[in-house]
Amino acid sequence: MKIIAKNKFSKMEYDVIEKYECGIVLEGWEVKSLRANNVNLKGSFCNIKNDELFLVNTHIGQYMHVVADYERTRKLLLHKKEIYRIRFKKEQQSLQIIPTMFYWKDNNIKIEIALVKHLKVHDKRNKIIKNEQDKKLKKIIANYT
Repeated sequence: MKIIAKNKFSKMEYDVIEKYECGIVLEGWEVKSLRANNVNLKGSFCNIKNDELFLVNTHIGQYMHVVADYERTRKLLLHKKEIYRIRFKKEQQSLQIIPTMFYWKDNNIKIEIALVKHLKVHDKRNKIIKNEQDKKLKKIIANYT
């Protein structure tokens, strides 16, 4: 598995509830642009319309001289049961669906999406404090052994 791009803000801004792996419908120039790691996931999200999942607001950069819509809506490929499960959890718990990373798997481009809950400011602070405490604890354990 070779990672193409990660959403760096997903860990800082959101609390990840559940992750899914899905395929994505792309055009030829988009695949070549992804090979060159020319993608930006900041501000992108997923919508469910007519029992289908779509990736919105993801910028895949220009490849050579192709003139196209770089932030077009792209269809994600999941089983119907998974889409129903995602829709149910999203509506019940008021969650969001965001992409966390693009990667290669067996010569196919896959995207990992996550059901997330937006963190509030005090939750972010608590998360930072907890991470710092974990780092200190690991240092102490490493020095002790």
